[in-house]
Amino acid sequence: MDEGQNIIMVDGLAYAYPGAPTPTVEDISFTVRRGTIFGLLGPSGAGKSTVQRILTRQIRRIDRGKVDVLGKDILHWDHTLFEKVGVGFELPNHYPRLTALENLKFFASFYRSATADPVDLLRRVGLAEAATKRVSEFSKGMQVRLNFARALIHDPELLFLDEPTTGLDPTTAKLIRAEISGLRAAGKTIILTTHNMHDAETLCDEVGFIARGRMRTIDTPQALKLKYGSHTVRVTLTSDSRSEDRVFPMKGLGGNKEFLDTIRNGSLQTIHSQEASLDQVFQDVTGETLTAEGG
Repeated sequence: MDEGQNIIMVDGLAYAYPGAPTPTVEDISFTVRRGTIFGLLGPSGAGKSTVQRILTRQIRRIDRGKVDVLGKDILHWDHTLFEKVGVGFELPNHYPRLTALENLKFFASFYRSATADPVDLLRRVGLAEAATKRVSEFSKGMQVRLNFARALIHDPELLFLDEPTTGLDPTTAKLIRAEISGLRAAGKTIILTTHNMHDAETLCDEVGFIARGRMRTIDTPQALKLKYGSHTVRVTLTSDSRSEDRVFPMKGLGGNKEFLDTIRNGSLQTIHSQEASLDQVFQDVTGETLTAEGG
């Protein structure tokens, strides 16, 4: 595949679980370019995990539409797809009586292609000192990191990561985000399913908002924030130990005399553009919040 070619193409996808009265996903369409991170964002029950299961052949039928992965119809793939695809589930699934290193070596044995050095993977996710520790003794955060390492063991070209920083402390979450960014820089393509808007803003080249089984919009995080935010700047002034906020329109700001006088008078404390948060944009676009519960 050429650089920039679509590695995933989904067109009009619809799927209903057996016995369900309505489709879980309906008329879903999007594309993902090679070497990018695409975020599937939505609350629990929105349908994003169902889309991921279809793309990874955990669900092996669709009701309507077409899905291509790595240049081939998903319905025509067999088990060889898993030589090229890595999946990090939200809920880690390891052998608790085995050590971290034994787990990675065991999963590496599933693949025909060359695999990564498990010791190096454990180092990269901050688990080098726990390599010979049984997974049953791991905290939730340690299991999440081991789960991430497991997804990389066969050096896949396409990665599906489901809530990869759930349960991690801020320092470790930063480490995992840096690893994900490094994978993109190395040419990997990543589908990130999450309701964590900080991860989405930090990592994703494009995001798709899913709510109630439908794709509501697709764009870059920055474009969405600019589109739905207020085109103003807010300045905070300090005088006699009191703070005062003033708001100015972004258009013509460089020639706005009041704004220029304000920032020259020596009392300027802060200045911020008033773009919306991705959280707020999601709510504006879908009418839902990312804390909604569902199956």
